[in-house]
Amino acid sequence: MTLDTLIEILTDYRDELGGDAEVRLMTQQQWPFENRICGLTSGQEMNDTSDEDDYSDDSDVAEDPVVYIVEGGQMGYGSKRAWESCRDC
Repeated sequence: MTLDTLIEILTDYRDELGGDAEVRLMTQQQWPFENRICGLTSGQEMNDTSDEDDYSDDSDVAEDPVVYIVEGGQMGYGSKRAWESCRDC
């Protein structure tokens, strides 16, 4: 999914549900979990992390322009229906 596609879909949901609707992350289609979102980062931001000594066993990510949605913790079990009703899957 591209950033423009994500923004378009989120804009549609904002129009339908309002700007205060919570955004969560559904993972693992066969055994779904619902997760909070901690935030967003880019590959460039991760590569530019100043405390590189703390990540000596962690390799840099690809130079491609990529935005990552960072999971903020599991909230509980999810639903397999998320994949069936997903927009732009």
